[in-house]
Amino acid sequence: MKITLSLSPAPQLETECLVAVVLDREDNARGDKDKTQPYASTADTAVQQAANDVISSGDITGKNFETSWLHKPAGLKAKRLLLVGGGKAKKFSSTDLRKLAGAAVRALKSRNLRNLAFVAPDGISTEEAVRAIVEGALVGDFDPDTYKSDRKDQKIDSLTVVATGDQNALQRALDDARVVGESQNFTRELVNEPSNRMTPTILANRARQMCQETGLKCEVYGADKIKELKMGAFWGVAQGSDEPPALIVMRYEPVGAPEKPVLGLVGKGITFDTGGISIKPADGMEKMKYDMAGGATMIGAMRAIALLKPKVKVIGIVCATENMPSGKAQKPGDIQTAMSGKTIEIINTDAEGRLVLADGLCYARQLGCTHLIDAATLTGAVVVALGYANVGVFSNDTSFYEQFSQILSKSGENMWRLPVTDEYLEMTRSSIADLMNTGGRWGGASTAAAFLKEFAEDTPWIHLDIAGTAWMEDNKPWIAKGPSGIAVRSLVEFAREFASHKP
Repeated sequence: MKITLSLSPAPQLETECLVAVVLDREDNARGDKDKTQPYASTADTAVQQAANDVISSGDITGKNFETSWLHKPAGLKAKRLLLVGGGKAKKFSSTDLRKLAGAAVRALKSRNLRNLAFVAPDGISTEEAVRAIVEGALVGDFDPDTYKSDRKDQKIDSLTVVATGDQNALQRALDDARVVGESQNFTRELVNEPSNRMTPTILANRARQMCQETGLKCEVYGADKIKELKMGAFWGVAQGSDEPPALIVMRYEPVGAPEKPVLGLVGKGITFDTGGISIKPADGMEKMKYDMAGGATMIGAMRAIALLKPKVKVIGIVCATENMPSGKAQKPGDIQTAMSGKTIEIINTDAEGRLVLADGLCYARQLGCTHLIDAATLTGAVVVALGYANVGVFSNDTSFYEQFSQILSKSGENMWRLPVTDEYLEMTRSSIADLMNTGGRWGGASTAAAFLKEFAEDTPWIHLDIAGTAWMEDNKPWIAKGPSGIAVRSLVEFAREFASHKP
């Protein structure tokens, strides 16, 4: 998608479609909170007048994602005016705007329209609005129908963001947003691939290619190195598959960055999860290609970090393997020794994500990471707790978590902190080894996090359980059903913020 910035008045733009946001404000003059007063959120009088023709007819009231089309609008050079409802004006935010941009793009795609101009609305700082429009439009442009033989290319050719302000600052905002949006879509592309086209080896090759394109250092190790590092937990999962595992290490070391802090991003890369010997039910197992979403998230985040160039060292680690049942697979009751030396009793081979992450976290600390964030489609329990609406967040360090949580309003991603206290760790104690790889039925997201906490040890650490959010179960107005690319935006924003952090 070609994305450009325009400081010209919106009525002068020749485009297939001009998009404006309609908001609803209370009728304060009458003191009537129930009476709606929709209006086009722009200072441009020509756009307002064109919108008023539609608003006065009652065809649009400002409700979220409500749309109305006006053809050959008077006073505008655009062929069409698309009005998109954004809800109550007093609650409208850049997160809402990001979704509206995606909804506008998807509305155009369904009509085979290829270019649009989006008017930045009032009430949000212009730079913030530009970022939200670009990121939302890119996310809305993605569709997962890669392998349809009759696939029609409905990609949007061009987006023009219409705004006023300092051109240099707005262009920087646009360029940064393009990197973030394209990196989120890169993650979605990886997750969308079927497991026969996204093996651990292929995932490693995609990561290596990305690193070559963006200037990152990349190392990929196989089974011999995993055994040499004594990653018994990782290898315990990998040993059951004929596909070789891959330990992917991506390094971002910018000139002028301080030696510390070093941010470690660790991702679970299970390219297909059958459950192993503790095999999953057949119903829905095809979706288990997405079990590498945590690893894909870290690869996408590293791409954006490399291009945005914050002054902080970042190391990305992805532990990639399949979890398969075979004559070589680990069995319930087996004992594995993790890289840290801790022993683990395997109770359920389908609790494999915490095993690969345990060794990934330990290796990140060995490489010098002073702060850790991992991401994984780790537990069904987090979906029971939070549904499909929020990422489950766990941390062993309150100040580190608070620093991370402050960027969520900017990234627009919903996350909710859950407990990881010692009571949950006690539920994973084994009578024959140090730990069990499950803690029973209750509090499963927290017992899994408590297990990981043992391998982060005293290093400030955040765990993102994205099991309920890495895959959109249904089409939404702003995003297609399928991989979401969740957490990429938050990790990138955090890395940029972390660059100015003094430990």
